[in-house]
Amino acid sequence: MTPEEIESAVEAGMPRAVEDLTRLAAIPSVAFPGHPDEPVLAAAALTEELLREAGLPHVRQIPVEGSFPAVYAEAPAPPGAPTVLLYAHYDVQPAGDLALWRTPPFEPTLIDGALYGRGTADDKSGVIAHVAALRAFGGDFPVGVKVIVEGQEEYAGERLEDFVEANPELVRADAIVVADCGNPRVGDPALTTTLRGMAAFTVEVRTLREAVHSGAFGGAAPDALTALMRMLSALHDERGDVRVPGLPQGTFEGDSDETEEEFRATAGVLDGVSLVGSGSLADRLCASYAITVTGLDVPTVSGAVNAVQPTARARVTVRIPPGGDPKTALDDVTGFLQKVAPWGAEVTFDDLVTGSGFLAGGGGRARAAVSTAMERAFGRPPRDVGQGGSIPLVAKLAALFPEAEILLYGAEDGEASIHAPNERLVVEELRKVIATEALFLASYGA
Repeated sequence: MTPEEIESAVEAGMPRAVEDLTRLAAIPSVAFPGHPDEPVLAAAALTEELLREAGLPHVRQIPVEGSFPAVYAEAPAPPGAPTVLLYAHYDVQPAGDLALWRTPPFEPTLIDGALYGRGTADDKSGVIAHVAALRAFGGDFPVGVKVIVEGQEEYAGERLEDFVEANPELVRADAIVVADCGNPRVGDPALTTTLRGMAAFTVEVRTLREAVHSGAFGGAAPDALTALMRMLSALHDERGDVRVPGLPQGTFEGDSDETEEEFRATAGVLDGVSLVGSGSLADRLCASYAITVTGLDVPTVSGAVNAVQPTARARVTVRIPPGGDPKTALDDVTGFLQKVAPWGAEVTFDDLVTGSGFLAGGGGRARAAVSTAMERAFGRPPRDVGQGGSIPLVAKLAALFPEAEILLYGAEDGEASIHAPNERLVVEELRKVIATEALFLASYGA
C-alpha cells in the first residue's frame, strides 16, 4: 500500500474507530481491589473481539497469575520482514468523585471533537490505535505482528513483567510500540524517551487500642491521625523538594519547552498558589523523585466525632527517575517514615508495589521509520520528551530484548486529564496516531 492509500484507509475507518473506543470506554474496567471483576473481564473479551476483527489470525486470552488475563494476538512475518510487538492496556483508573465529572465517567460523550470518559485516553485509545492501524491493511500486514494488551497496568503492572520474563519468546520482536504515552499538547508530536519508575505502599499508624473521648483524653492520648500527618509532612521541605535521604534531584537531558505559565494552566493551579520544588520543570517532572499522598483512611468531616483516633492509614506513591532503583527508593521512604514517627507510634507497611523506569537508547531503523511517519501524519517532526508516568513492562522488555527498539507514543495529550475527572481524547489526535502507526508499519516492513 502507498502512503496515500494507507491514509485513505485510516480516514475511512475513523467512524468505526470512534465507535469501538466508545464501546470499550463504556466498560468500567477498574482492576483495583474492591472493584468487581466482571467489567474487567468484559473489557478483555471486547479487546479480543476487536483484535480478531482487525484481521489477526491468532487471538486468545492468556492467564496472568494474580492478575487479569492479557489479550494476545499474532500474525506471522512475511519473508524477510521484521516483527513488531504492539502494547496497550484495557484497565482504567477508578472514576473518583463523581460530582467532579461534567459527564458520566462510563458513558463516553462526544463534545466538540473530543470524547469524554474514563479510559478514553488512558489507555483504551492505545488499544484502538493498534486495532485501527492494523485494520487499514485488511489482514495483509507488511510486518510480523504481535499484540499484548494487559488488564491490570494501573494497579499492579509488575505481574505482567513476571509473566513476560517467564515467556520471553511470546513477545520477542525487532521493534516494540508502546501506545500508552502522548504529546505535550494537541498537534505537537512527540516520542517519549524517558519514563519515571514508581513505588507505592500503604502506611498504617496505630497509637491506641480504640478511639477515646477527645475531651477526657485529648492533650495526653497520642492521636494516630496527627502522628500520620506529621510523618507525611516530613517527606518534603518548605519548597516542596523531597527530603528523604538517598533520593536526590536530577537533571533532564531531553527536549522541553513548556513554561511555568503553561504548566500552571494545564495543571489547573489556582491563582496565588505557587508551584513546588526547585530546578527546571523538566527536572522536576522527568528526572527527579516525587512523592504524593494519593489516599487517606480517616474519619470523614461529615462523620467526625469528638474522639482521639487510634489508627490512620495513607496510600503513598513515589515516582522515580529512570536511573533510580524502585525497590531501594521504597526502602528509603518507608525507612524514613518509620524513623520520623512521633511518640513511639506503631508503624506498618503493606500493599507494596514497584515498577522500573526507562531510558531509550540511540535511534535505529524503527526510530527513523516512526519519525518519518509521525512527521507525515502531524505535519511536523516529533521531538523527544520525558514522561513522569510509569509503564512497568517497558523496563522489563528493554532488559529482555536489548537489541529491540522501543517506541513510546500515543493519542493522549497534556490536557487529557488522565487519572482525573473529565478525562478526554481529541478524536483528530487519535486519527493522526493511527495514521502514524499504519505508516510506520508499512515503512518498517518495506
